[in-house]
Amino acid sequence: LLCGPPTATLSTSLPRLPTASYSNLVLLSLTAVMEVLIVCFLLFTLESLPVPLEIVMLTIFSILCIYGAAASLANCIFGKELILMGPSLLRAETVKEAPTSPPCINPSSHQTSGLRTIAEKLNAGGVCGVPTDTVYALAASCKHPEAIEKIYRIKDRPQEKPICIFISNVDQLRAAAPPFSPLLWEFMENVYPGGVGCIVKKGDWLKTLGVGDGYDRVGTKDSIMIRVPDQTITVHLIDMTGPLAITSANPSGETDSTHHDMVISRLGHWLDGVLCDGQSNEVVASTVVNCTKIDEGDITILREGCVPAAKVMHIFERVKNQIV
Repeated sequence: LLCGPPTATLSTSLPRLPTASYSNLVLLSLTAVMEVLIVCFLLFTLESLPVPLEIVMLTIFSILCIYGAAASLANCIFGKELILMGPSLLRAETVKEAPTSPPCINPSSHQTSGLRTIAEKLNAGGVCGVPTDTVYALAASCKHPEAIEKIYRIKDRPQEKPICIFISNVDQLRAAAPPFSPLLWEFMENVYPGGVGCIVKKGDWLKTLGVGDGYDRVGTKDSIMIRVPDQTITVHLIDMTGPLAITSANPSGETDSTHHDMVISRLGHWLDGVLCDGQSNEVVASTVVNCTKIDEGDITILREGCVPAAKVMHIFERVKNQIV
């Protein structure tokens, strides 16, 4: 009961550390009195102890015991030093090693400088973790096919699984003048921006869109999935870099990353940076819709994600009826 919380702490610039060994004034006094009591007991056995001295020493010992027990009990219950135990006389402290630095840069998405830093990394051919309107993703500039290839290595992603692209808005797509039917355009207008990706047929219009040298590394030989995220941060980033090759930020076959800490801990050692935005908006990825046969009046849900398949089909049927 006579050990209690230390009365002195380390500087606030250092982490709080537990005290390995500890002594205070009350405990020191009690120890000294016990030493005297031992002498008194020896004298008592020899019948040489004056009675007044015996009474005084036992009284002092009792007072110290009661005070120390009450002080320790009160201080432990309330978590602070309500009853003084005296200053720490002995202290041994453990030195904690400084925390290791993150494996990659991790600027905040709430700062313009952070967004610019990640954009510079992507424009230089880097691979970065970025937030989206669904889960966190790995991003690479479509102008750098080697960066897209790096994504496959980082994720251990099978080569036969294509990577989609993100653009900032539908107007950007219209400016590239792809040969889409009115039905496809109207369907895209109704699902973009949001958690739906549309697979369409590839063409030279992708180069006009800004895909550039990464043309052969995104999508398949004949088709590509395009998505417009409903996330201001991601859209601003795309405006600074052009179309981005995107895939979920997790090792292939594992669960999606829903926080930037997950991206850093799982893949940070292989990334050029992670744009930190806290918890993701969703816990699952986007819904993927095959629109390559939309002109035949048919679409196929290849993956149901954050947007329910029934909702996507309802939108399609409504748009189809309007066009007809």
